[in-house]
Amino acid sequence: MALKTIMLMGCTSDAGKSFLTAALCRHYANLGYRVRPFKAQNMSNFAAVTRDGLEMGRAQYLQAIAARTLPDVRMNPVLLKPMADTQSAVIVMGKPDPEISLLPWFDRKPRLWGVVQEALHSLQEEAEILIIEGAGSPAEINLKKSDIVNMRVALEAQADVYLIADIDKGGAFAHLLGTWMCLDEEEQKRVKGFILNKFRGDKTLLREAPMWLEEKTGIPVVAIVDMLHHTLPEEDTLHYRAEPKFGLKNIALLCYPYASNLDEFDPLIHQSGINVVPLREVRDLEVFDALILPGSRNTAQSMRWLNDTGWTPHIQQFAASQKPILGICGGMQLLGQHILDPHHIESGDIEGLGLLALETTLSENKTTLQTSVQHEGKVLSGYEIHHGQTRSLGAKPWLPDGLGWQQGNTRGAYLHGLFENRLFVQEFLNILNVQAEVVDWKAKMEEELNAIAEQAINNSGWEEHLD
Repeated sequence: MALKTIMLMGCTSDAGKSFLTAALCRHYANLGYRVRPFKAQNMSNFAAVTRDGLEMGRAQYLQAIAARTLPDVRMNPVLLKPMADTQSAVIVMGKPDPEISLLPWFDRKPRLWGVVQEALHSLQEEAEILIIEGAGSPAEINLKKSDIVNMRVALEAQADVYLIADIDKGGAFAHLLGTWMCLDEEEQKRVKGFILNKFRGDKTLLREAPMWLEEKTGIPVVAIVDMLHHTLPEEDTLHYRAEPKFGLKNIALLCYPYASNLDEFDPLIHQSGINVVPLREVRDLEVFDALILPGSRNTAQSMRWLNDTGWTPHIQQFAASQKPILGICGGMQLLGQHILDPHHIESGDIEGLGLLALETTLSENKTTLQTSVQHEGKVLSGYEIHHGQTRSLGAKPWLPDGLGWQQGNTRGAYLHGLFENRLFVQEFLNILNVQAEVVDWKAKMEEELNAIAEQAINNSGWEEHLD
């Protein structure tokens, strides 16, 4: 049974729960404890694949690495992948569950709570320290009856809860007090401390505010975490912004609706000599040196968006310039000629951009596995997550085993995670005539995890309240 179970909740989304969960996992792992992360339900199109070919949220995958343990779907037993404004694919214990995906939101809890309980308690049995992450805010009164991820989990796990506010956005003390007041008395008793995250400036300016909050609630502010700049991946949204820069090779990253796994381009974003520019609004692509189309959870809807917003002719004009284009998974399907959906997996048949002579048919069976392939005398490792089965209508093989095709300067691959391979990044830089040292991304992530554990836990005053 776990010696300690800690749960991090936020007053809002993006308060820093995932980041601080990873920091705590590495903190305790560095102390020699057997640590496991857990998040009952995650909503994100950023997914990872475990060694046994199961899907889980990228954030919990990273937290497992932070905890120095193998990623395990029990750490994220329910993953919701948005496909439309009111529709999500439900992944249960690493596998799609079409039946639950069709259920209304409030009818899902009876089907999912038992799964969450089993995963939670099995991790508590094997871990010395269990670090649980909540979702959004526990003060969403309209969602409380269907809760399987916040206070219901805290009570089930008998966890010590720490409530996080993003002080950079302002109103942090009101957020903390208001969130605490929205909790039931039994839930309030689980809260052991408040955390002010993303702090900038002079801490003395807080003056008596933490004491005022403690007088109102009986709960201390246990940590003031500075705004920390890091390169760890984001959980479900690419917040990174950039504009084209003179003297660098500018890469356009097309961020259409339902774009997935955008974190896989982090190694490129942080590569010297390169400037990655995420694009959402239509603009001329003439100033860019390369174009990347990422994966998509709903490829047909993404293609309709490209057509409706006027992106399609800009992409085709860019292709005519003979500059390199790379499509990953759904992005590769978009570059093809036809996308067929006979089983209504997504949202119907649609014609692609026609830049790769490929035809994709969406299958009821989903491919999820970690994969390594030989490419020009080197091994490329990554992972696959796709319903699509793609065949060539004239495009030449680029990667073996039907994983990638090429036509002129346009390439597409089913293999996610290419840019985590130093040899592939070097190949990409060579195409762009960039002379720069390629970073060992896995080693860099290890350095970052150790750094945030030191800065977010040891240097914030939190450590003395944890032990």
